Amino acid sequence: MPSLRDLRDRIVSVKSTKKITSAMKMVAAAKLKKAQDQAEASQPYAQAMAGMLARVAGGITPGSGPKLLAGTGSDKRHLLVVVSSDRGLCGGFNGNLLRFVLKEIARLEAEGKTVKIVCAGRKARDLLKRTLASQIIDSFTGITGQKFTNYEDAEKVAQLVLSEFDSEKFDVCTLMYNEFHSVLTQRPKSQQLIPFAADISNDNEAEEASEGHKSPYDFEPEEAIILGQLLPKNIGVQIFGALLDSSAGEQAARMTAMDSATRNAGDKINDLSLQYNRARQAHITKELIEIISGAEAV
Repeated sequence: MPSLRDLRDRIVSVKSTKKITSAMKMVAAAKLKKAQDQAEASQPYAQAMAGMLARVAGGITPGSGPKLLAGTGSDKRHLLVVVSSDRGLCGGFNGNLLRFVLKEIARLEAEGKTVKIVCAGRKARDLLKRTLASQIIDSFTGITGQKFTNYEDAEKVAQLVLSEFDSEKFDVCTLMYNEFHSVLTQRPKSQQLIPFAADISNDNEAEEASEGHKSPYDFEPEEAIILGQLLPKNIGVQIFGALLDSSAGEQAARMTAMDSATRNAGDKINDLSLQYNRARQAHITKELIEIISGAEAV
């Protein structure tokens, strides 16, 4: 049975931990508000751009147009851009994403395809390099979980992706990240960047265009020229949106995890205090019995 001193030290230690987790919860809550506002502000632009590109692409003959739209004609080589956090202590935020990524890698490799990885976030790099170090071609750190996510950071990742594609090192590029739904919900998501495939289920006109219906608009210059200019920019926009979603999701997951840790610490303090009081009472009772027994012996 632990001594009174051991129990007292454990209570002090857990109280210190509770103060830390409580402070981290408040910091994460403050950061979440900014990150959530930034993520929500970027969504209309990203959705409008994807919808516009889908409408323009609707007038292009299948298999023609810019290479970013038509692809290489193969799907044997895949590049996965994985966006995670740089820091931990955010519950299952990174673990759920990495399981999702590993499952997708296993599926692709089972189909006889090769997979390369670009990591945006220290946690993805550290966890994936344990078993897939040879497949990681580059990694970026310090671009997620900041107070203010910059488009320049997303542009660095986009330029690497475009450079690798121009060098014909992959056929299909997929963006994988945690999509922010609410404070309690962040779901792993995959989005194909190359060849271009818009996620525009709420845009009826774009949906019709993506199904092959000819756009009612005339374009000047031609659709292929417009797409050649906008498709590279769209990659940066979509990666930027993923970074914003990931940052908001990270802070939400950390706030939830630290709230749970704070409540667990409080419960642990109550349990230890009860044990301490019982042990102290037993110690006092034992001393009283010894004193009374000694007095009676005299």
